[in-house]
Amino acid sequence: QVQLVESGGGSVQAGGSLRLSCAVSGFTYATYCMAWFRQALGKEREGVAGIDSDGSISYADSAKGRFTISRDNANNTLYLQINNLKPEDTAMYYCAAARRWGLIAEIYDYWGQGTQVTVSS
Repeated sequence: QVQLVESGGGSVQAGGSLRLSCAVSGFTYATYCMAWFRQALGKEREGVAGIDSDGSISYADSAKGRFTISRDNANNTLYLQINNLKPEDTAMYYCAAARRWGLIAEIYDYWGQGTQVTVSS
C-alpha cells in the first residue's frame, strides 16, 4: 500500500537547522511531483516547496533562501533542508505526492502523517 513516512523533525533553537526526510513506497515515486506542506496551530496548511519529476523546483515566498527541497529517486526519498530556523517555522510538516505540478494541497493524492518542527526563540 501507499506509504509516506516523514522523519527528522524536532525541537530546536532559532538559528538552527533541520533536515526532514520522507520515505515513500507503494507507488512509482519517480513519476510524481513531490512537495512539503506545513500547518501551524490554528492556521491553514500551506505549500512550502515542491519538486517535479523532472527536477523543477518551486518555493513559497516564505521558504526562499532558507529551505532546500531535493529528491533521491533511487531510494524513493524526499528531503527538506531548513536553515536559520525561526519561531514562525513551528508547524507540522507533511510530505505529499501528486500527479500534477503545483503547491496547492487539493491536487495532492497521497500524504504522510507529518513530523513536528518546533523552534524556540
